[in-house]
Amino acid sequence: MTDLAVYAAGGVVWRVVDGKLRVLLIHRTRYRDVTLPKGKVDPGETLAETAVREIHEETGIRVSLGVALGVSRYRLPSKKQKIVHYWSAQATEAAIRASTFVPNKEIAALEWVSLKKARARLSYPVDIEILDGFAQFVDDGVLETFPLIVLRHAKAVPREDWKKADAKRPLSPKGVRQAAALVGPLSSFGVRRIVTSPAERCTATVAPLAAALERRVELTPLISQDAWEDGRSDARAVVGERVRARKAAVLCSHGPVLPEILTEIALATGTMRGSYLGSASALEVGAFSVVHLSATNPGSGIVAIETHVPNPSR
Repeated sequence: MTDLAVYAAGGVVWRVVDGKLRVLLIHRTRYRDVTLPKGKVDPGETLAETAVREIHEETGIRVSLGVALGVSRYRLPSKKQKIVHYWSAQATEAAIRASTFVPNKEIAALEWVSLKKARARLSYPVDIEILDGFAQFVDDGVLETFPLIVLRHAKAVPREDWKKADAKRPLSPKGVRQAAALVGPLSSFGVRRIVTSPAERCTATVAPLAAALERRVELTPLISQDAWEDGRSDARAVVGERVRARKAAVLCSHGPVLPEILTEIALATGTMRGSYLGSASALEVGAFSVVHLSATNPGSGIVAIETHVPNPSR
């Protein structure tokens, strides 16, 4: 990120009511306009965390992020450029019932409307462009998605400084910080299952996330580096189980194993393979790629992939 720009994030929050799609608009008190929920990044936050937090603060609804919808850019009165990243975000009925929203000095009202009415009501063309990107996913029949998140373990102690078994090699102090910093971004995508190589550097990477979510960690040697080096790895079995489950999951593994995992996700969903898989699997330590799949028809192919790198401020 550059100091010459103001970064923000938000979402197109949606639900289905009596079989009809509705999106959420906010009526702002101060500006007397109608926009999509969004807000500025707080210090140390990732964009995904900002989107979830701002949606909750403005609407009272807790969401998990779906596919990325694009970026809007415009000039502020200060002449700085404002850059806003948006995601699709489904509002569950439970989350809506739990909302504590009341009109306040920032938000005067919330309104659930059709896509057609949303286009007519939104005050700014940049918001309409984001809505049009969302509408394309609706038209393609892949609105409801679930993510498989492919995570490379955080930074470990260098091999040359470790004399014991490689599987026991721990995280470095930087890696420990990276693991803690992963909790917010990974939680933003609604993680339900945590699957990892049994190597210490992998289990330590997902331990803070498991603790925060109060979830059990599932260990599998099938995506371990030892098994990969010995020709015994089986990413296909692990990926197949997760695609069939259709639940948000993290798969934590090692650099050499990640291309196999991404390839098997493509094969399990009938997706044409290409260079994009190489880009999504060429992760630095502590980075992850979110592979969005259709929740209603996973065999229709990968809907979208986005890659997130460690936050340097943490």
